[in-house]
Amino acid sequence: MHNHAQSGRRRSTPLAELDPALTEVSRKVIGCAIEVHKELGPGYPIEIYRKALMYELKAEEVAAQEDFKIEVEFDGETIGEVVADIYAGDRFLVMLCNFYGEVGGHERSVLRAQLRAAELELGLIINFGQRRLKDGLVRVLNPDALRQDDDGDDEEYEDEDED
Repeated sequence: MHNHAQSGRRRSTPLAELDPALTEVSRKVIGCAIEVHKELGPGYPIEIYRKALMYELKAEEVAAQEDFKIEVEFDGETIGEVVADIYAGDRFLVMLCNFYGEVGGHERSVLRAQLRAAELELGLIINFGQRRLKDGLVRVLNPDALRQDDDGDDEEYEDEDED
């Protein structure tokens, strides 16, 4: 049986609770994105940002793979695949956007689904369409992967409304 219940409220997980190596790679990726945004600013097609970010990641020696394919399983069977924009540092996924406005629930849901399929803890949405890049950076966590890193008691994590 699959549990699809989700809470409307977000539960925040401090960066301190994540693997330090993972947070270090995410900081490097964010630093590269900031450099790209400083030079280009908003308004270019997404492919321009993707190529510039890949260039910066390579310059900073962060392993990155574009168009990362992830198999999607249902009831133990592979039923298809999704493609993440970038798989960075052999640790997390990056989704790129370039629209003016706040990153919404749709983008978060898409990245969270990719994280679940890839069984990864962390993803990052980078929206290059914002005037200030810091307004376009969103960290997305996969609660399923975080649960696996706990003591194994999934029932404790069921209610995400806890404060």
